[in-house]
Amino acid sequence: MVEKKLRVAIAGATGYTGGELLRILLNHPFVEVVAATTTSEDGTPVSDIHKDLYGETDLCFGKDLCNPDVLFLCLGHGISRQFIDSHEIPQECRIIDLGNDFRLDGDYAGRTFVYGLCECAREEIRKAHDIANPGCFATAIQLALLPLAATGLIKDEVHVTAITGSTGAGKKPGETTHFSWRNDNISIYKLFTHQHLGEIKQNLSKVGNGNEPVVNFVPLRGDFTRGIFASVYTRAVEGMTIEEYRKIYDNYYSASPFVFHKDSDISMKEVVNTNKGLVHVELHQGYVHIASAIDNLVKGAAGQAVQNMNLMFGFPEDCGLRLKPSAF
Repeated sequence: MVEKKLRVAIAGATGYTGGELLRILLNHPFVEVVAATTTSEDGTPVSDIHKDLYGETDLCFGKDLCNPDVLFLCLGHGISRQFIDSHEIPQECRIIDLGNDFRLDGDYAGRTFVYGLCECAREEIRKAHDIANPGCFATAIQLALLPLAATGLIKDEVHVTAITGSTGAGKKPGETTHFSWRNDNISIYKLFTHQHLGEIKQNLSKVGNGNEPVVNFVPLRGDFTRGIFASVYTRAVEGMTIEEYRKIYDNYYSASPFVFHKDSDISMKEVVNTNKGLVHVELHQGYVHIASAIDNLVKGAAGQAVQNMNLMFGFPEDCGLRLKPSAF
């Protein structure tokens, strides 16, 4: 029984990930959201910006962090370091950064940010003081590859095509995110150069005892709002059967409350609005193919951040995160 609730602050709380964090944390039994900071909406009710939270909270946006026990940074990429430098954050306050500032280099300002992919670093996260939350594409792709990396079964280049919803581009509208461009449209962007490649290869190398795979990644913009679906394949190990591959995935994710290997085909709607990840493995003409699906804003961002918090503070890992998908 938790006698005192954890005091939580969210910096950059007007965006999509900040809104999803609020949606989850307002219903977390061991948490009190004490601050939602912003530079542009000071004094505005949270529900004026995140209209889905109308009737859920009386919290207003402000600039004061209100002495939190844990601080979530939902800032633009490259801004988290500036925020830490410009604010007096007590050393005992834990930080979970949802940007990319600390994913490749976790040492900053006397803090060490642990890469927070729960499905491969659960025990490290339990002991961590600060967390670098993985990227959304990076999460979906690594969930497809972690079991192979951990068993030394990535023997060749990896090929990935993955599609994401428009929320993956952030809340601020741009040329390729507004409705008239995105609707009934699919396009490639950042071909082979996506910013998540660095963390994918670095972490897979760690899981695979130094074996850093070549990952060829083609990202797609989808004509839908949220979710990621990844198609991942590499050369199979000669002689291995589909039953052996599937057993590896079943065993690897047996302890995970959120990630599941299915013997049957998966679809993105099965995970949208949840912290769930689904993977499905097939063999075809010498290649092993893994389909992977997550919600980019939940398992790929806010939900994973709360999962990390739960591990850090000794709460049940799935606390506040049992969310049902809308499959129809």
